[in-house]
Amino acid sequence: MPADKILLVDDEEEFILILSERMKSRGMSVETAESGPAAIKKAEKQDFDAVILDMMMPGMDGIETLKRLREVNPNLQVIMLTGHATLPNAVEAVKLGAADFLEKPANIATLIEKIKEAKIKKMVLEEKQAEERIRNILKSKGW
Repeated sequence: MPADKILLVDDEEEFILILSERMKSRGMSVETAESGPAAIKKAEKQDFDAVILDMMMPGMDGIETLKRLREVNPNLQVIMLTGHATLPNAVEAVKLGAADFLEKPANIATLIEKIKEAKIKKMVLEEKQAEERIRNILKSKGW
């Protein structure tokens, strides 16, 4: 099975470096972005199993980045990560399609488990869409 492909988005350079190294040491393929716009550009060019997205970033915050990422790819599984968790923020993120919401510093084992769950959810969504496309093809051919 191929390595989990992760996009890690956070404006804190040291945090992103440490977390990406920890994820790579567990066999994951990790891309990083230090802003929302940079994350969106990467998501437009590559497919990721999950995105780990910081909630509080200067300029485009995590909520706006989440909205834009979901426009790029509605199946994208985004796990919000923040040091400033509030219930309204968590509720808003989930309503906008976030797969999960974790508080910094997240336990690496918990984060890895959430990534695995996100990858499975994405695979299920993509499989359902493929089945629907096949059904539509078969209907159009009259078989």
